[in-house]
Amino acid sequence: MHEATDGSEEKKAGSDKGKKAARIKGARFEIERKFLVAGDGWRGRGDGVYTRQGYLSVDPDRTVRVRLTGKKGFLTIKGRSEGPVRPEFEYAIPGKQARYLLDHLCLQPQIEKVRYRIEVDGLVWEVDEFLGDNAGLVLAEVELDKPDQRFDRPGWVGLEVTGDHRYSNAWLSQHPWKTWGKGD
Repeated sequence: MHEATDGSEEKKAGSDKGKKAARIKGARFEIERKFLVAGDGWRGRGDGVYTRQGYLSVDPDRTVRVRLTGKKGFLTIKGRSEGPVRPEFEYAIPGKQARYLLDHLCLQPQIEKVRYRIEVDGLVWEVDEFLGDNAGLVLAEVELDKPDQRFDRPGWVGLEVTGDHRYSNAWLSQHPWKTWGKGD
């Protein structure tokens, strides 16, 4: 994440993925674009990490997520998206606490996926290969410094789904991809 309160920028320490975002009057804003993945051209370009995440709240105005990535835990609060921008606050928590929250307090079902970090042209693309009830779905996200930042899409990046709530992890946790077309 980046700070932009006085025009300067600095990296936020402790983020689970080196997020880029602007801070305005104490709020951090994530700037992210999301795409369907087309083909396997991304495979073999990065190591995957198993990730499990659940939600304490799936209200679109304020989602509260617990994530366990490897042995690292995170608690994240996100506000409603406006295009590719939304407020986000993320805190590292001990893995044992994340596991407890996931096992006992988070809504069911939960998201399971393998996340790959792939650098292309100076940008880090995160490719999520979903497991369980969302198996078969593969999404790519890229975080940007500003909403109108231009970038080249790798050949394996397909249709943009930024702003389509069905592809948010909070929605997918409650409306699994394999059930789409059957009432969702």
